[in-house]
Amino acid sequence: MMLRSIILACMGVVVILTGCEQNVEGPPSAIPVRVIALETRDVPVYSEWVGQTHGGEEVEIRSRVEGYVERVSYKEGTFVRRGQVMYVIDPLQYAANVNVAKGQLAEAEANLARAEQDVARYTPLVEQNAISRQEYETAIQMARASRASVQAMQGSVQKAQVELGYCTVIAPISGLAGSSTVQVGDLVGRLPAAPLTRVSKLDPISVKFNMSEVEWLRVMKRRRLLDSAARNRPIPLQLILADKSMHAYLGEASVIDNAMDPQTGTIMIQAMFPNPEGLVRPGQFARVRAALDQARSAIVIPQRAVSELQGTQYVAVVDTTSNAVSMRPVVISHRVGATYVIEAGLSAGEIIVFEGLQKVRDGSVVAPKRVTVAIDSLLTRP
Repeated sequence: MMLRSIILACMGVVVILTGCEQNVEGPPSAIPVRVIALETRDVPVYSEWVGQTHGGEEVEIRSRVEGYVERVSYKEGTFVRRGQVMYVIDPLQYAANVNVAKGQLAEAEANLARAEQDVARYTPLVEQNAISRQEYETAIQMARASRASVQAMQGSVQKAQVELGYCTVIAPISGLAGSSTVQVGDLVGRLPAAPLTRVSKLDPISVKFNMSEVEWLRVMKRRRLLDSAARNRPIPLQLILADKSMHAYLGEASVIDNAMDPQTGTIMIQAMFPNPEGLVRPGQFARVRAALDQARSAIVIPQRAVSELQGTQYVAVVDTTSNAVSMRPVVISHRVGATYVIEAGLSAGEIIVFEGLQKVRDGSVVAPKRVTVAIDSLLTRP
């Protein structure tokens, strides 16, 4: 009986001690977060289009005569200079054609010389009535025919020499040569045969993209409101590559098609970008971006300060008096770089959570540490 009383007394002491430990626990500690103060600023409103890159100049290298490839004189995938020999086609047949044409020209020239001698000899005889007028006129016509034959043979020689020259295929422009579609010994011919290779000029690089009819009208109406100097100034274009990096050089539109494509409702625009290092190659897909408008006195926040739940975007707003968090829904106007432009839900001067957003909930008490974020650098990100 005494043992039972001792056990019950010990249990009571444990309960009392446990209760004391629970009573000494204070309120939950504040969650450390980093916050930023909202400011207004003017930010560009970008439009983007998907385009494909092309050489500033692109030439298909084709054979203009038929024959067997005797030599491939360039290294595939390297730069070639204008006038550099790229292919040699077996010239023997065309050299023989030149010799034949020259022989026919020599024969025609001999016939012309004989006909002119006849005319010179008949001229005094016809005046003395030693020969008939018909013989004299026949000699004159023979001389004219011989002269025409000489001109025709001269054209044949020139044609044969041109075709012989075509046996040496040279680069018409300086640029990057692609892989060869033929090898030594292959038979090549005139159009419509496939090209032997392609040469592309990489600096500048060309990008073709399509702008919708609605965007085109918006741009034209906006530019119409500008003064004449600004209206004539080209719109600077940015090139965003596949790895989301920004091309180091700005470009501008060089060609705008003369009509909308009725099937797609778009207009083709070609832009040129400097490419001195040859980083961008033809055939790449890239995005072209241009600042076509500007949002005045807009509230801009980093993308990482926004959370999403069931299709609604929220921002954690910190009360400056109680440090309590309020998860407030916001309306995003558009994205600029790594930021969002807020259309509704926030006001200038408010404090929002920038880092530690995943740790807070509606009503959480935080220990805010104010930081400065380089919004301008975030705006320029692809």
